[in-house]
Amino acid sequence: MMNRVVLVGRLTKDPELRYTPAGVPVATFTLAVNRAFSNQQGEREADFINCVVWRRPAENVANFLKKGSLAGVDGRLQTRNYEGQDGKRVYVTEVVAESVQFLEPKNPNSERGGNNDFNGGYQKNQNSYGQNQNQRNQNQNQNQGYTRVDDDPFSNNGQPIDISDDDLPF
Repeated sequence: MMNRVVLVGRLTKDPELRYTPAGVPVATFTLAVNRAFSNQQGEREADFINCVVWRRPAENVANFLKKGSLAGVDGRLQTRNYEGQDGKRVYVTEVVAESVQFLEPKNPNSERGGNNDFNGGYQKNQNSYGQNQNQRNQNQNQNQGYTRVDDDPFSNNGQPIDISDDDLPF
C-alpha cells in the first residue's frame, strides 16, 4: 500500500501552534495549492488543504512561516473522526506532514508581524499592481544569490548557458 502526498502552496493564514496535554507541539495550517489548469472563465482555481505537523518541525513552522509563505509539504493523507458538539460524527481529512520545506528566503528586513511594504515577495498594501522600480531594485539587491520561485533559472535572454562537466550529475 502507498499513502504519499507532496504539495507546494502558500499558507492561507499564520500557523496555529498548540501543545498536547503531554507537552507535544502540534501546528496546523492550510495550504492554497493552485490547480494545473484554468476554469471556463480562464481563472486559476486553488485547493485549500489542511495540514498538521508534530514536534520540533511544528515549532519551526510556527516560528518561520506566516500567511502567504511558500512551503512544500511531504507527508501522508489521514482521515479521522470525532463526535461534534451537536452529537453528530465529524470527519476530517488532512495531510500529516513528515517534513515541511520553507521555499522562500526569510526577508532580513521584516520581522514576524512587521509593517514592511515588502513581505515574502508580495506587498501588504496592493493599491497598485506590482512595485515601483526603486523598490524592485532594492529587493533584488537584498535577495542576491536567491532565485524567486516564479523566475525561470534557465532563461538567459538567448545567451548560451555555460555548464562545466563537473556540474553535471552523470
